[in-house]
Amino acid sequence: MLSWTQDTVIAIPQTLPQPKPKSKHSMLPILIVLFLVSYGLMSLLAVEQDRTIASQRWLIMSLLQDSTELSGLKGKLIQQQRAQAKTQAEAGVHSQAQTPSNQVPETQVSPDTQENNVQRNHHTDKARKTVPPKPPLGVADLVDGRRIANKI
Repeated sequence: MLSWTQDTVIAIPQTLPQPKPKSKHSMLPILIVLFLVSYGLMSLLAVEQDRTIASQRWLIMSLLQDSTELSGLKGKLIQQQRAQAKTQAEAGVHSQAQTPSNQVPETQVSPDTQENNVQRNHHTDKARKTVPPKPPLGVADLVDGRRIANKI
């Protein structure tokens, strides 16, 4: 039994100092900083791509406008040339009517003859052009059989 007068010694076990538990969040600040930096770089890339696309769009529109203007100028030039040829043909018809029928000017050649001369010159120019020979194959041009991929 227990007595009230007995000295009882209770031994408290000595506790060893517990090591600090490793923090689970030790990498979190570094990861947050890396995330913010990468997000900033990605945003910068998107802005630069937008600028590039806008400048390319402007360049294409400018080239299209220049091309349209050039086509218009070419059309006007062709119209002017046709009008001049028409007035020269009309002037030639009027001058033929004024010259006597037994005299044909030496400088005047019928349109059929002119067309035949142009066609002959055109064909002879084609015959004179030669195709340049193909250069010989170099070492780099030879195909290595091991590198040919067989695809089905």
